[in-house]
Amino acid sequence: MVSLDKAVIARYKHGKKIFEVLVDPEKAELIRSGVEEEIGDALAVEEIFAEASKGEKATEGDLMAVFSTTEVGEIAKRIIKEGEVHLTAEQRRKKVEEKKKAVIERISRISINPQTNTPHPPQRIAIAMKEAKVHIDPFKSIDELVSETLKSIRVKIPIKIEEIQIAIKIPAAYTRRVYEIKKNYEIKKEEWQGDGSFIALVRVPAGMRDEFFSFLNTITKGEVQTKLVK
Repeated sequence: MVSLDKAVIARYKHGKKIFEVLVDPEKAELIRSGVEEEIGDALAVEEIFAEASKGEKATEGDLMAVFSTTEVGEIAKRIIKEGEVHLTAEQRRKKVEEKKKAVIERISRISINPQTNTPHPPQRIAIAMKEAKVHIDPFKSIDELVSETLKSIRVKIPIKIEEIQIAIKIPAAYTRRVYEIKKNYEIKKEEWQGDGSFIALVRVPAGMRDEFFSFLNTITKGEVQTKLVK
């Protein structure tokens, strides 16, 4: 468990009711993004609060009415995923800077200037982001932020993403993770097979091919099938 002095509040509102948990901001981000599902290490206290700052616990009646359960882990996970995580000003600043740096590095790696067919240096991308007033949400994934940033800076600099298409087959045992693929990558075609497996044609920036393969191997324990489609 995270210590109380490092924990922040994750808050979920349902009508006039408020439900809160005290969480580790880093662990909360992993849970929100789907990277991690284990809730135990994310909580500072195994309690659901109506107002954490006053130590006021939510009633079992309210928990059942809203979540249909009183199981703390299940409720906490929903609060983290569907609610808001309140960072301190310093935590937010640090996380925004980390995400911004990662976005700049990713775009510099996967994009080119179509006028010269050469990569954009990170500094040029950073300037374009500033000119376009790009907002970095500290709780969005790098993939989401890269997609949003590219849309914004295209009006400031000529930029092109070289893309490839990859056919994939996810075995039935791992299809619970398919939503992560759909969330982070562009699916061109998809189909569920009679044996429960999932096949799809995914469009991926050429510079992210190895990263995409690594991601697939992680979520399927190496049992994914892939083919580069020309």
